[in-house]
Amino acid sequence: MLALGKLLELTLAGREPAQKIQLTVDGVQMRWLSEGALEVRPPQASDNGSDLLLSSGIHGNETAPIELLDRLLHGIARGEIKPRTRILFLFGNPEAMRRGERYLELDINRLFNGRHENNIGPEAMRAAELEQLARSFFSKPERSRLHYDLHTAIRGSKIEQFALYPWKDGRQHSRRELERLRAAGMEAVLLQNKTSITFTAFTYEQLDAEAFTLELGKARPFGQNQGVDVSRLEARLTQIIEGSEPEADSLDGLKLFAVSREVIKHSDAFLLHLPADVENFSELEKGYLLAEDVAKTRWVIEEEGARIIFPNPKVKNGLRAGILIVPTTDVGLA
Repeated sequence: MLALGKLLELTLAGREPAQKIQLTVDGVQMRWLSEGALEVRPPQASDNGSDLLLSSGIHGNETAPIELLDRLLHGIARGEIKPRTRILFLFGNPEAMRRGERYLELDINRLFNGRHENNIGPEAMRAAELEQLARSFFSKPERSRLHYDLHTAIRGSKIEQFALYPWKDGRQHSRRELERLRAAGMEAVLLQNKTSITFTAFTYEQLDAEAFTLELGKARPFGQNQGVDVSRLEARLTQIIEGSEPEADSLDGLKLFAVSREVIKHSDAFLLHLPADVENFSELEKGYLLAEDVAKTRWVIEEEGARIIFPNPKVKNGLRAGILIVPTTDVGLA
C-alpha cells in the first residue's frame, strides 16, 4: 500500500511523509497538503466533475468516523477503490486526536465563518487553516461540491444516525441530497433555519457546497467502535467516490425535523433541568421548565412534539447549550 494511504498513522505520529505526492497503479494521485490533509485526484480521463470533502476528527475523541475515512483511504491506496471524484480527506484536530480528547482549549466546530478571528490558540489557527484548505479545494468552477463532516456524539440518542443540514437565505434544501442521506443510513435530518459557525455551515454558506454534519453514534476510543454500524454510509461513500451511485433513491422512512429554538447559556448561573444522561431526541412535554439563567431568563416548552438535541450545560457562556426541534413535513425542496 502507498505510504500516503496511511494518513491516519502519519497524523497520530505527528510525522510528515517523505514523499508528498504518490500515484496508484491506476494513475490516481494522492497529494499530502498539510498535517491531516490529503487530496486524491482521479486520472483526468476518469474525472466525473465532482468534488467531495470528507472530514472527521474535528473532535479528537470521535474515532469511528476517523477509522471510516482511514478505511476508505486504504482502499484507494491499494487500488481497491477506484475514484472518479476529487476528494479532500481532512482530520480536523490532530493534536486532540493524539490525546484522545474532544478538544484542547476551544471547540473547533464553533470557530468557523470567521469566528476564529476573535479567538487565539491552536484550535483557532486550525479552524482558519481548515477554511483555507476547503476554499482552495472548492475553487474550481463548474464542478459539483459535497461536504460530509463526520461525528459521533458525547451522549446516547433515540435516533442514532442523523444529519444536520445547514441554512442559507434564498437557498432551498435538496431532495436529491436527502435521498442520498437516507441511502447512507441516516434515520433523520435536522433542517436548520439560521446561519451557524460550524464547518459545514461555512462550506454551505461561503463555498456553495452541499454540506452536512453526520452524527453516527456514540463516541468511543480507537479500536472500540464495533457497536457503531457505518456499513451503509461506507457503501454509499464508496459509490460516490467511484461514481457508481444508483439513479433512483427514496425518502421513505426519513424523519425530518426543524429547529424551533436554541438554548443559549448566558452565564455561570445557567441551569439545565435534564438528567445528565438524557438522550438526543428525547421528547419534552408542553409546560416543562427546561432551563433557567440570569435575569429570570426561562426556557419553557411551548411546542407540540418538542425534542432536545445536544444538551450540554458545560459549554462556555454565549454558546448553545441545546437545540429544541420539532417534527416537520412542510419542506420546500429543490
